[in-house]
Amino acid sequence: MTKMKEVEFTNPSYDEWKETSIKALKGKPFESLFTKTIEGITQEPLYTAESLLAKVDGKLEEQVSTIRAMQTEGVFGLAQEAFGDTIEEFIAQVEDSFERGNQYVTVGKVNFEWNEVALKQLAELFEKHPFCINVVDPAVLNVFNYIENKEVRGFIKSKETFNISDFPNVRKLNAYISDAHYEGANAVQELAIALAKASELAGDISFEEFEKQFFVSFSVDTKFFMEIAKLRAFRVLWKAFALGYGVEKPQPVKILAETSLRSFSKLDVYVNLLRAGNEAFSAVLGGADVVTVHPHDVLTKPTKQSIRIARNVSLVIKEESHVTKVLDPAGGSYYIESLTHDLVKEAWAKFVEIEEAGGYNAYVASGNLQKELEEMMAKRILDVERRKTVLVGTNDFANAQEELPTESFYEVNRIAKPFEDLRQEFKKSPINVAILTYGAFKKIKPRTDFVKGVFATAGITAEVTEPFTDVEKAKEWLANTSADYVVFSAIDEDTKEVIPALLAAKPGHVILDAAGKFDEDWESQGLNGFVYAGQNIIEKLQGIQDTLKEVQR
Repeated sequence: MTKMKEVEFTNPSYDEWKETSIKALKGKPFESLFTKTIEGITQEPLYTAESLLAKVDGKLEEQVSTIRAMQTEGVFGLAQEAFGDTIEEFIAQVEDSFERGNQYVTVGKVNFEWNEVALKQLAELFEKHPFCINVVDPAVLNVFNYIENKEVRGFIKSKETFNISDFPNVRKLNAYISDAHYEGANAVQELAIALAKASELAGDISFEEFEKQFFVSFSVDTKFFMEIAKLRAFRVLWKAFALGYGVEKPQPVKILAETSLRSFSKLDVYVNLLRAGNEAFSAVLGGADVVTVHPHDVLTKPTKQSIRIARNVSLVIKEESHVTKVLDPAGGSYYIESLTHDLVKEAWAKFVEIEEAGGYNAYVASGNLQKELEEMMAKRILDVERRKTVLVGTNDFANAQEELPTESFYEVNRIAKPFEDLRQEFKKSPINVAILTYGAFKKIKPRTDFVKGVFATAGITAEVTEPFTDVEKAKEWLANTSADYVVFSAIDEDTKEVIPALLAAKPGHVILDAAGKFDEDWESQGLNGFVYAGQNIIEKLQGIQDTLKEVQR
């Protein structure tokens, strides 16, 4: 033990680490370790103090201190959204949530009208507790006609600005980013849009009055470190924004965060709980002032249990993780500080571009923003369809037997939607799929499991044959199968040997594919195509369905 205590480890340099990595890559280029995010930011395989200081021109301490100065002291607030089919159910849910740790009356989508009776009951709640109104139905804002205490505190989240006078502690000027988020915006675009909206909202009032009324609301996605950096970056950007108005020491900006539904799925809904937990934790680490966690089944309809679980996500973070005992717990991480710097740099440049185009409203009117967001959303969906982005339970590790819920409670643009639609299509027009396996079971199992998984995403359970080792018996099985569509699964050598023989014996009504990607010209001999990793699964499965319809005519 004494000798172990005396051991000293040398601190390898970046060049030494690089040299070792190149040897481990066995011929692959070192550049293969660098990846690009959807924001266009290059992620490096290793971050060091030296590389970070060089990137930020030695101003790391300034970046960290700015973030902490622009952050509100204290623990984040819990804003548990309440639901209900009646105002009585809504009120009961709110009151119960306050007994169990909630701190804001949070109003979102409900299944009743905001009539006078409902508004009066809501007003009573607002006079007792701080609140957050997510304006789904503008009628809810009539609640201020029934509030006698003008000192109530709260936030009005909306992409529109409403003129609510005589309530100085209600923040009404909101840089609402969720609409852009669900249209596909990346972190750089969200930050730039937030600044551009702030610029529009500032108008002709003094900056001192503006910052008392302003707040920004972000949806936080599953990209854990990027989302931490996004919230931290906005605080740096806020100080730079204030300097443009001649204010050197602005008040800490209020950031409201809610878990994003962009990656939520109606399939395997408990995975949504993991997504929400990941998102909530990154929001807290990023320094959000108020956090809303959506229930895992919010897409269909929340239950008492799911609402309780969602609330407990925040409570566990708040009471058991200890991260709230540290101001800016992510501060100082070379990786996160680097991401923060990159986001600040890129977002400010994009903000300047928007301002030079005439400001946010003019940029929207030009169609440029919509075009950019559509391109970004298309890229996100393409990554899901090719499994570059994995949605567990939806585009990978899917349960073919699971029934897709038909209920819809909360509708937003989601990247899981193409797979949900695909499952519905195949339920209406089912097909009989078989996987013809050939060779040693141990060798072909990974490829066979991959093919089964592809069809499971569409709700199809593929029949898997016992592995054949005799080509003639495989031909005989193919000639007599009742399957509409067959995938041949074998190792590459066996596939090249057996496929030509199978094509010669294949009945005309059977569609045959090969598992894997090959250069051989088998399609001219009757092969339909291939099933392989990196393929667009949606296009492949829709193509099979279209081909079957043609064959059956």
